[in-house]
Amino acid sequence: MVLLPLLCQAKVIKVLAIGNSFSQDATEQYLYELAAAQGDSLIIGNAYIGGCSIDRHYNNLKSDKAEYEYRKVIKGIRSNKKRTSLRTIIRDEQWDIITLQQASHFSGIPQTFSNLAVLKRLVQSYTTNLHVEFVWHMTWAYANDFTSDNFAAYGYSQHKMYAAIVNTMQNILPAIGSPRVIPSGTAIQLARYRLGDRLNRDGYHLSLTLGRYTAACTWCEFLTGKIVDGNKYRPETISEEEAQICQECAHEAMFMQEQGRYLSF
Repeated sequence: MVLLPLLCQAKVIKVLAIGNSFSQDATEQYLYELAAAQGDSLIIGNAYIGGCSIDRHYNNLKSDKAEYEYRKVIKGIRSNKKRTSLRTIIRDEQWDIITLQQASHFSGIPQTFSNLAVLKRLVQSYTTNLHVEFVWHMTWAYANDFTSDNFAAYGYSQHKMYAAIVNTMQNILPAIGSPRVIPSGTAIQLARYRLGDRLNRDGYHLSLTLGRYTAACTWCEFLTGKIVDGNKYRPETISEEEAQICQECAHEAMFMQEQGRYLSF
């Protein structure tokens, strides 16, 4: 029997997002399929509460409230267990990677991150994998035509919101050991330049086609370490040209992130 070299063997990666609808946008559609198309397998967990902030995650974990929908993807099959506690979700698998993120409307406001370090330590205390890696999920700025009051803090400007998210990450993340970043926000911004400001379905959530596909491509390259540009998987709702652009934007965002660079305006 011939054994394949380690680098050629498929990866099985267990990733848990402690998030909200923005982690839903990034992980629950297309991500598993993208990884599978390049020979890798993901177990994806999403601890979901819509609009959930760092403070709410922390208080829920501390009090063991069963307020989450536990969305999970195994072998491409999706399940959803409601009224689940975050402790239960964390203990369910030996997660390789756990991602943290802020509620989108707070993502560029530094004073809303006061509980981030204690949240990370508390999550770590319930993990069953001593070598788990904590990662930050960079969320995206809103569409320029979004009119919600949540956009007012950023002057209803997409560029100002993106810059505020970047500045907040750079100032806050050192408090939790400067974890690696999944640059979904940068990938979405790059895709907007090439595809237009049409990657959202309601001004802030991603569209079910180009938006979610771009974010999933970014997560795929981050998790697997394989360049997503050239991945053969695309849904029928996205053209080959559009898929190529999304993949290129995800790869460029990853390259910029590795260089410690962000977009400037």
